[in-house]
Amino acid sequence: MRRIALFMLLMSVAYGGAAGFAQESSSNSGAQVQGVTPEASNDAEAQPVSAEVTAAEAAIASSDWKTAQAKLDPWLVSHPQDARALFDAGYVADAQNRLDDAASLYRRATAANPKSFEAHLSLGLLLARQGKQDEARPELVAATQLDPGEAGPALKARAWRALAKIDRPEPGSGDDTTQATDDLLEALKLSPETPADTLLAASLAEQASEYDVAEAAFRRVLATDPKSQPANTGLAHVLIAQKKYPDAEDLLRGALEKIPDDPALTAQLVTVLAAENKAEALPLLQKLHAAHPGDADLTSMLAEVTAESGDYAGSDQLYLKLLAANPVDSDLLVAHGENLVHLNRFAEAMAVFDKATQIDPASTEGWSGLAFAASHTSQPSVALHALTMRSKFLPENASTYFLWATSYDSLHQRAQAVVYYHHFLDAAAGKYPNQEWQARQRLQLLEKRP
Repeated sequence: MRRIALFMLLMSVAYGGAAGFAQESSSNSGAQVQGVTPEASNDAEAQPVSAEVTAAEAAIASSDWKTAQAKLDPWLVSHPQDARALFDAGYVADAQNRLDDAASLYRRATAANPKSFEAHLSLGLLLARQGKQDEARPELVAATQLDPGEAGPALKARAWRALAKIDRPEPGSGDDTTQATDDLLEALKLSPETPADTLLAASLAEQASEYDVAEAAFRRVLATDPKSQPANTGLAHVLIAQKKYPDAEDLLRGALEKIPDDPALTAQLVTVLAAENKAEALPLLQKLHAAHPGDADLTSMLAEVTAESGDYAGSDQLYLKLLAANPVDSDLLVAHGENLVHLNRFAEAMAVFDKATQIDPASTEGWSGLAFAASHTSQPSVALHALTMRSKFLPENASTYFLWATSYDSLHQRAQAVVYYHHFLDAAAGKYPNQEWQARQRLQLLEKRP
């Protein structure tokens, strides 16, 4: 598979410790990419360079942006199709953080010279930086298909790397990662691996559920940079996904010794401790939440762990705070409703579940909650409707069979009740002794009737 090929390609390059990694420029900004300068223009139909443009490029070399702009602006008024001058002007605008002006000038440069590698690359990187991925992609693709000239293959590799980031699916989307992997492979054919490459390869492998590949790549980064927060969190996420909780706990505790109080690592440790049913999870999360009270994700996590500890009232206060800011979030409503059920406030819970299912008709937890709450408020018809809706998305289980049976029983629909009591007993298999006793008692009465 190509992801395996990518990993093998990364592994095949020899490095001498951390210094062996090729270091990318810390900035992805437009023309401000190492190796891309106005002097490196690759104009296939080169024209003599005017004195004005030469002077502007000398100013650019000294980062004297105002002088360069003063030279280029009047020149472009009389020479609006000068591709090199347009690129230079875009470079200057980019350096001055005049991003809209820079994008416009880069576009004019690509129109004046469609074969300008650096103009397409700089425009693509600028648009990507602005979050305009759909506009950035064709510019970067164009750059990968052009001769970089004096800029060299390393800058074409930059275009491929940028494409890999654009083509990477959103985490959790389940979309195919092949295109992003292929982009990164192309970059690695042109320039040495960087730590960012390894991290991206690892995250792509993780998204493809290739956990062994992802784990090995994350560990490679940590071997050279034990304090790498992305590598530590990435590896922890892989271990958690595989339910390797003891390994994840050891990793996270070690990482937090190197990066104390890191919120992402701490949140992951809380997740692991909660999965291991360790009481340490709750006070650790409370401390983290106190340090970041406005973080909705942490508040949600604390609400969940608080509920799991049995403090449903305390959990519900947190969910109510979240719902005040997001009143139509069906997941928050379901969690609120579940707390109300545990607090025996069934009528309130029923109203909350009803709202959740109106917002999200595919909420199986909402329908399950509504059926349970309705059964406890003597509304069997509502319970049956909720069970019918739930059954469109999930198979039945012992709990839902029991709700079907008792709801039909309450409506005096004897035949249906008998069928579902038998289904419940078959599915329960001794796991619900109280309900099984009740089911057998009801069947004795119902099956004796004519």
